Amino acid sequence: MLRLLLLLLIAVCETVEAQNSSAGSKVPKPGVKKIQVPFSSVKPSATIKVGGTADWVLVTDDAVWVASTKPYAVLRIDPATNKIVATVKVSGEACSGLAFGFGSIWVPICGEKPELVRIDGAKNTVSGTLPIAPAAPEGGIATSEDSVWMVTDKNGTLNRIDPCTNTVRQRISIPPGSYNPVFGNGIVWITGVESSVLTAVDADSGKVLESVAVGLKPRFLAAGGGSIWTLNQGPTELSAVLMRETER
Repeated sequence: MLRLLLLLLIAVCETVEAQNSSAGSKVPKPGVKKIQVPFSSVKPSATIKVGGTADWVLVTDDAVWVASTKPYAVLRIDPATNKIVATVKVSGEACSGLAFGFGSIWVPICGEKPELVRIDGAKNTVSGTLPIAPAAPEGGIATSEDSVWMVTDKNGTLNRIDPCTNTVRQRISIPPGSYNPVFGNGIVWITGVESSVLTAVDADSGKVLESVAVGLKPRFLAAGGGSIWTLNQGPTELSAVLMRETER
């Protein structure tokens, strides 16, 4: 009797597995074939020499801004002509992203004298140098409706900078090893590359709302489509994770 029951159980499991395999085979594979093209078929429309190296890129309504070395500078490119129309020299290497807000380009600088440089987006000149240093290279900077946001140490200190006074108006503790912020829908999101979490901070109050576990070593991120996307730099994978925005 026991043997018969075991045989029936095995038969049922095999039937369920076959049904699942059949159903799974009908699930469409990810990807949108109509817009997918081989990368080799993508041809540049222009090649612009900007310096010894080029790293961070920022796109605004009427310009493309690129950080360069040799010399250390931020270059303004006119997308209509593909020409460099301004070269704004800075004190060191732009190392932690570029951000636009309040009529300015915000440039974290690393090197012997780390600081935050503010460039007037209309005059193409340095309008301020703030003694506020980025935490590390490969970090980031973001702007919200009334503030500039940048992490300034490895312990997880998120600085909220007042663009009217060029001073820190608030310091917020987030998980250590968090470096890259982005602003979206009233919230500042910061990836924690060392803690593998995504932290949400209310951009009005500066209150930490929550930290959500994501893939290994999330660093760069973007806001769009009602979601936050993180690029995870784990030891064996490179992936994008979709995170729904948290209700405040």
